[in-house]
Amino acid sequence: MELGLSQVVFSPLAQGMLTGKYKKGAPAPKGSRGDNPETAHFVQRYISEANFEKVVKLSDFASEMGVPLAQLALAWVLAQPNITSAIIGATNPEQLKENVKAVEVCLNDETLKEIQSVI
Repeated sequence: MELGLSQVVFSPLAQGMLTGKYKKGAPAPKGSRGDNPETAHFVQRYISEANFEKVVKLSDFASEMGVPLAQLALAWVLAQPNITSAIIGATNPEQLKENVKAVEVCLNDETLKEIQSVI
């Protein structure tokens, strides 16, 4: 922000990877972007052993905080000083309602450091 520049983040949930919907060794859920041949390539770039390990750790952390993984991930994105907004790709109204709740998730400096250590 030193120069007055900021970012708008696209796909802050990594095409659904940070929702926990994709599981290691399992096929993509029916109806998901990863299951659709036209959009699966967007998801595939996030599918890796290292990312699955990170998702597990972040999921555990989110559970300890009492929030869904997607809300934790979005709250982290919005807590970054150079990010002013995030474009989320909700596929239904329920996802949108849940994702918007991320603005209510407060992440203190210690929590942000813990998340950073995972990612």
